[in-house]
Amino acid sequence: MKREALGVAVAGFGWMGRVHTQSYLRVLHHFPQLGVQPELVTVADEVPGRAAEAADRYGFGAATLDWRDLATDPRIRAVSIAAPNFLHREIGAALARAGKHIWIEKPVGLDAADARAVADAVRAGGVQGAVGFNYRNAPAVTAARDLIAGGEIGAVTHARFRLFSDYAAHPEGALTWRFERARGGSGVLADLAAHGVDLVRHLLGDIEAVVADTAVFVPRRARPVGATAGHTRATGGELGTVENEDYVSSLLRLGSGARVVLEASRIAVGDQNNYGFEVRGTRGAVSWDFRRMGELVVSKGDVYQDQPSMTIYVGPGDGEYAAFQPGAGIAMGYDDLKVIEAYHFLRSIAEGRPYGATIDDAVRSAVALDAMARSAESGSWVRLD
Repeated sequence: MKREALGVAVAGFGWMGRVHTQSYLRVLHHFPQLGVQPELVTVADEVPGRAAEAADRYGFGAATLDWRDLATDPRIRAVSIAAPNFLHREIGAALARAGKHIWIEKPVGLDAADARAVADAVRAGGVQGAVGFNYRNAPAVTAARDLIAGGEIGAVTHARFRLFSDYAAHPEGALTWRFERARGGSGVLADLAAHGVDLVRHLLGDIEAVVADTAVFVPRRARPVGATAGHTRATGGELGTVENEDYVSSLLRLGSGARVVLEASRIAVGDQNNYGFEVRGTRGAVSWDFRRMGELVVSKGDVYQDQPSMTIYVGPGDGEYAAFQPGAGIAMGYDDLKVIEAYHFLRSIAEGRPYGATIDDAVRSAVALDAMARSAESGSWVRLD
């Protein structure tokens, strides 16, 4: 099959930049029908030596300290943006205006205004804008969505979505940009609850109103003395104040009339990536745990009281599972979800129409997160715009 070469670049090469890069390298292994072939042109990162090392390791043609070089290079048609939150708006809007398709990590800036600015630039540039809401790509989530939409559990009445992690639980966790309002935005809301909001919308529909409570449980941390990647620990540095939220709990009213509890924590000792949901309807229920990615627990039928639940394994008929494994019960991993995301992004470019999570999904998520933040301040219900 003859494919069109598509020059791609990556802006920001921490862990997520690496995951995007590996997804470009793997995508044709799993999706050979794709009409374009990504070619790694340039990697950009402001930390000295990081981009050069990435270029040598993964085969980029060039490395640069300045992401602006990507906007002026005619060989580059698409860019992955995996830089910190406070850079999303500047980088995303500039590259979209320069005619580059963008695959940008959530939450797309610090608030809804940032996300809207990037969305406006995507529309003005006539480019595709994909967003890193990767959990919706799990085949089990697709299966759950189909089950819910098909009415197999009846009308959805209430649900619970959780995103519990311990990445910031250690008191020696470094005071990186993630903990600063001006660079990280709204803390665990932007980092984890953003995924929860997207899953709520993806599975159950639009959110009408929210009420929320937030807290900071580790109020001071040591500043790092050098460049950081991921969740670095630091001791002996100058102590600074944690400016954004460690924890959020929110009640959501949906347009359908369903009620949802959404809870997220970055300081949940004993929980490592404990993400998932339980959705209950008038005739049954379905639940999913990210740590058992290929399983769904389903209850359906006409028994109602004492109705049993069963565990099912998703298989080749669910989502993009068949691109990875030939039969049910074979585990997939986190990186596979990003390969699916890369496929959706590249297919959007090849066909000129959106697939997967888009920049508009990021705007809607950001609107909900802003409403949660306002509710936490006022103690009142807030309707979404």
